[in-house]
Amino acid sequence: MNSATVRNLLVRGMLAGLGAGVLALIAAYFLGEPNVDRAIGFEEAHAPAHEHEVEIVSRSLQSTAGLATGVLIYGIAFGGIAALAYCVALGRVGRFGPRATALLLSGCALLAVYVVPFLKYPANPPAVGNGDTIGKRTTLYFLMMVLSVLLAIAATILGKRLAPRLGTWYATVAAVAAFAVVIGPAFAFLPVVNEVPADFPATVLWRFRLSALAMQVILWGGFGLLFGELAERLLNPKPAKAEESRAMAAAPN
Repeated sequence: MNSATVRNLLVRGMLAGLGAGVLALIAAYFLGEPNVDRAIGFEEAHAPAHEHEVEIVSRSLQSTAGLATGVLIYGIAFGGIAALAYCVALGRVGRFGPRATALLLSGCALLAVYVVPFLKYPANPPAVGNGDTIGKRTTLYFLMMVLSVLLAIAATILGKRLAPRLGTWYATVAAVAAFAVVIGPAFAFLPVVNEVPADFPATVLWRFRLSALAMQVILWGGFGLLFGELAERLLNPKPAKAEESRAMAAAPN
């Protein structure tokens, strides 16, 4: 794959990330923000009167422009990173076409980057979590994410090496099993974080976590579909367009 193709795929990955970010933004606004408002209401109702803070950024700005900025930048950034990973993975993880490789990559990224860390350290709304432990909680979450990504890469390499001897199906099963066995100790031995107030509404917490998960599924699923289509058009142009290009090249000046 030459540098021009990599550059084109990178640009398409960022565009696909932007498009997927728009879809995720809609989901976040309609599914997540109402639960954030409920959590903030709980926090304000239980805070002493003298501890109410003056808003530097209004809640309406946070839930619109602030949310849009964060989600769209996230989508563009991870779209670019995923596009570069796609350049490495294409043709090396099996006999998959551009679209199938994009969907496979986005599904693996969703699991490794978000779902596995989410199962250990799920997302929490405002009013959940001690402000003094935010550094520790952030470190633990990113440690879990890095471990998940590295082990997913190792499992992919293992499956690739086992495929000639076991076949694709059994090699994939063995790689997934190895990933589960190795990631298990991380779940068992990394510290548990449970700072949910005893009287916090369980329904709000559950809905917030479901909406956070849905946002990521929409983001990565949308990216896989959009980027797969863009990559397919770049790497496998339609025959009619290829014939037209050859005819134009052969035509006399």
